[in-house]
Amino acid sequence: MDEIREKIFELADEKYKEFHSGLCPNTNNIVGVRVPVLRNYSKELVKGNFRNYLANAKDEYYEEVMLQGMVIGLAKMELEERLEYITKFVPKIDNWAVCDVSCAGFKFAKKYQSEVWKFLKPYLESNKEFEIRFGVVMLLDFYITEEYIDKVLEILNKIQYEGYYVKMAVAWAISVCYIKFPKETFKLLQENSLDDFTYNKALQKIIESYRVSEEEKKTIRAMKRTNKE
Repeated sequence: MDEIREKIFELADEKYKEFHSGLCPNTNNIVGVRVPVLRNYSKELVKGNFRNYLANAKDEYYEEVMLQGMVIGLAKMELEERLEYITKFVPKIDNWAVCDVSCAGFKFAKKYQSEVWKFLKPYLESNKEFEIRFGVVMLLDFYITEEYIDKVLEILNKIQYEGYYVKMAVAWAISVCYIKFPKETFKLLQENSLDDFTYNKALQKIIESYRVSEEEKKTIRAMKRTNKE
């Protein structure tokens, strides 16, 4: 796997490293490879013996972990095998970027929605920050649909976790729910169990969306919770 690490350093961009490191605080192992460049490299790896790669892949650098997520999403395999790889991969996630980029690549979830829904349940009930975020971002990417919207809103409302990256993911997911299903999501905003930070952040993200009318934004803005202290 040394040749893969060498390739990652070869693809690095020092300016991007400085920029992206600022977006991922407490992540000190970033080499600096842009996501599209890393994704192109993952396509090369998938053409080879990806199983051997995944069995021996190193985790020291941020890009090494992200590359594994990309390969798991791209490689051709049966659902059961893919879920086994994801089960081993999720504990390696320790920042929002690896989580979100990997989730976006797990497009197989569209085809196997009921099976993946069951698979995600333990993560959504976890007590680990990035396991929960993984579950929430998967819902956000693949389950904000007519069939699942009520279940998604119910789950988002129940998540109680103090970690910043969970709160931000829940707020982001609720804002996307509102954009796609405003009536259902508005009901949740009117009556929910969300903490003030998550609730207000969800409102903020809805207001920032260009897909929400000015009239709706005015209503949403008036719903903000104020500090009672």
